[in-house]
Amino acid sequence: MTKGTRKNGRRTRVVLAALLVAAIGSGCGTESSGPAAHAPAGPSAAPPTAADPSAAKPAAGQEQGGAAAVAPSARARGEAKAQGQAQGQAKGQVKGRPEQQQAGPGGALAAYAEKLRQVQAARAVAARKWKLAGTPLAAPPPPAVKPVITNRKGFEIDGAEDEDLPPVFTTVPVKDKVVFLTIDDGSEKDPELLRMMSELKIPYSAFLSDYVISDNYGYFQQMQKRGVSLNNHTLHHPYLPGLSYEEQKHEICDQQDKIEKRYGKRPTLFRPPYGNYNGDTLRIAKECGIKAVPLWSAEAFTDHMDWREWDRDLHPGDIILTHFRGRGEWKGSMPDMIRYVMKLITDKGYAVARLEDYV
Repeated sequence: MTKGTRKNGRRTRVVLAALLVAAIGSGCGTESSGPAAHAPAGPSAAPPTAADPSAAKPAAGQEQGGAAAVAPSARARGEAKAQGQAQGQAKGQVKGRPEQQQAGPGGALAAYAEKLRQVQAARAVAARKWKLAGTPLAAPPPPAVKPVITNRKGFEIDGAEDEDLPPVFTTVPVKDKVVFLTIDDGSEKDPELLRMMSELKIPYSAFLSDYVISDNYGYFQQMQKRGVSLNNHTLHHPYLPGLSYEEQKHEICDQQDKIEKRYGKRPTLFRPPYGNYNGDTLRIAKECGIKAVPLWSAEAFTDHMDWREWDRDLHPGDIILTHFRGRGEWKGSMPDMIRYVMKLITDKGYAVARLEDYV
């Protein structure tokens, strides 16, 4: 092999390695430090008193401390071909030709990294506008296969193990450092929240009660158009275990019908008010089309967090609850609450992901 051929081969490998490093450095994925420690709890029996996640195989003929398996002339032809591909790819990037950027694994990584860079640049501008302490971190791509969701230990219904009821959980089993933001009821309809979350590109899920959204269904239609999923939180926000089977069915199934009629999509996620439920609750929810019952690991306010876990910390896959509230009930606005909770999430190295992409 000539000196020039070796130099070109090294250049090709450097180009491809740089593309991979750039993509990974831009946030293609992070891993957690370990599983969360959970304190067992179960379905509440009394009404509440407060507020409501391979090493590359060497190319044929590549030397790894021994004799090459391919004749020098064949190796030279292979390296020359690789060099040409790399030069073509680089040329396409310089000219801004996306079809060349996406040719092959290196090109796909480069295209993804560039898209991520652009989104984060826009986020940084929005973060300054909305006076966030820092730019929200980018979540990894959604999983190709959603994780298997099971009941949190202690949250099961006794004697219902064989009924295949919707699972009740507070954390999604993932390894990536992502958390999920959920907002309940719908009493406060702050237009600033819609603009803020859209510009910051922070995903969240809404769990709605009809009695507080009925004065302005259009607000939540705007929210839905921005990509927010509208889920079931009952008609009137009652303490469900205190109701008869038929009364619970009215609260849960009729809200399913209302959301489908108003917004064109029947929810598959349901959150019981106050996090309280019994066997009838889950049986009715399943009957009405509910697939899962996400509760929460922490609750966010404008100036503090209420924690379910003993370590008072975030864990990969945690679900964060907050409410549609304003200055009439909080020491601040909904944008103030977002500033507070996003600082905590970002400072701890987490990104916010879309719950429905995982459940």
